[in-house]
Amino acid sequence: MQTEYIVLNAERNVNLTAYVQPVGGDFAGLTHRPAVLIIPGGGYHFCSDREADPVAFPYLKAGYQAFILRYSLNEQALWPNPLSDYEQAMALIRQNAEKWHVAADRIAVIGFSAGGHLAACAAAMSVNRPNAAILGYPVIDGDCAQDYLPTAPDVPSAVDENTCPCFVFATRTDNLVPVRNAVHMVNALLAHDIAFESHIYSNGPHGLSTGDASINGQAFCDRYPDWVGDSIAWLSDVLGGVSAQGLTAPRFGSAINGNRQKTLNLDCTIAHLTAHPQGRAILEELTGGRPNGGAPAAAMDVITLRDSLQYMGLPAAAIQTLEARLGAIQNSREE
Repeated sequence: MQTEYIVLNAERNVNLTAYVQPVGGDFAGLTHRPAVLIIPGGGYHFCSDREADPVAFPYLKAGYQAFILRYSLNEQALWPNPLSDYEQAMALIRQNAEKWHVAADRIAVIGFSAGGHLAACAAAMSVNRPNAAILGYPVIDGDCAQDYLPTAPDVPSAVDENTCPCFVFATRTDNLVPVRNAVHMVNALLAHDIAFESHIYSNGPHGLSTGDASINGQAFCDRYPDWVGDSIAWLSDVLGGVSAQGLTAPRFGSAINGNRQKTLNLDCTIAHLTAHPQGRAILEELTGGRPNGGAPAAAMDVITLRDSLQYMGLPAAAIQTLEARLGAIQNSREE
């Protein structure tokens, strides 16, 4: 494995550590690897070492390239300096994708606490958006973030339709960053129809990192360390993973949310199709004039057309024809 240390901004002491694993040779099936950009926490006053290398190791083991960003702190952290540091780091990784054997469209950001705030900002408001974000006990709300950095922005209000899929975890008894921050992030993702996975563990203090015994001597929920393996599996579903044969295709990828596709499709929700003039017409045709497709009103936001078709008894050929018709319609609710 090759290690590189890159100074991004000497004046602000911003740097990027790159852990680059080989491809080819003994890894004959691999030409590129997915990557993670890790952003440690520390209240915008320091970068926690326990949320740096110890976090990189399990992702390296899973086949990822790993990068650690140490960003602007203290008086240098006037917003948007930290976000600019992220932008520079992500742009550099993508510009050097061939050199570092990175699949440029499969890069996730991982942030903890205040680093989770920066990672969430990257997911919701950056120019160089990551392809996925993992947010650990993140500072999310503006009032909470501004306790650490007075100029820090509120994240939920910035979440939009371009926010990447997110994996959010925290503990209910976090004694420094209230768990409501993670809950508010999930609510914002729900409101904007963004794919996510979330784990709120029953108990544990702030700053547990991976939960490995070599890092923490504190008591916490036995299941807490599961977030590491769960997040790697989730990334494989969303971005694709690594096998002996090379990069694997995502299990879900962009299809993890049918409403976000460029064209209408069977995985759009009934509510989404009902709000689309041509989608509504197809639903009425299928269901004898019922625009909600027969779905209970309370479930229209979550039941997909594919789910509904299970109860309609349509032949496979008819479903294929329907899928083709939908695929020819641009996914816009405008007339």
